[in-house]
This record gives sequence, structure tokens and C-alpha cells, in this order.
Amino acid sequence: MKQFVPFVLILACAGCGTINTTFRPDAITARNLGEIDSHCSSVPRAYGGVMYGYCRLNAPENARHSGFAPDLRLTLLDMAASGVTDTLLLPYTLYRQAQDGSIAVSRED
Repeated sequence: MKQFVPFVLILACAGCGTINTTFRPDAITARNLGEIDSHCSSVPRAYGGVMYGYCRLNAPENARHSGFAPDLRLTLLDMAASGVTDTLLLPYTLYRQAQDGSIAVSRED
């Protein structure tokens, strides 16, 4: 049982990208990436969790360390866990991609 608890905690923390792009409203995802001034203009729904992590890494260095984005190791861990989760959710996210398109990132000027 002790070995199971850390595994569950890692998966719970690391699925953040997939949770943000698949289960939360698009406006939240767009706002989160806009706040860190990510250079991504949109995030596809298929493998959206991995792309969300990539977009977080693609933000300027000073924005990534302002408290909005985690450090590199956590983001890479999130991207790995999101890759597994995104693969499991691929039929659903492909359907959503065909119906709704990509998530446009909003920027506050």
C-alpha cells in the first residue's frame, strides 16, 4: 500500500496538462497560457496535455519563474504523464478536435 500512494500522488499532480485541456473550460486553458505569455497561439485537443506542457516551456524565461509555471522537471514529468493519459483519451479528444477545433490562446495586451 505504501508503494501505491506515491504513484497515485505523482499521477494526480502530473496529469495537469490533460486536465486543463480536456476537462476544464477552454477559457481557463487560454487564460493560463496567456498569463505566462506563451508563444503558442493555439493548443490542439489531441495530445493537448503534452502540447500544454510544451507551451508552458515555450514561455519566456522570466514568465516561467513568476509563479505561474512550474520548474522544468515538474513540467517534463507532467508531459510524460499527460502523454500516457492523452493516449488513453485519444478517441474523445479526436472527436472534440473535429467538432470544436483547437483551443485559441488569449493574450492580454
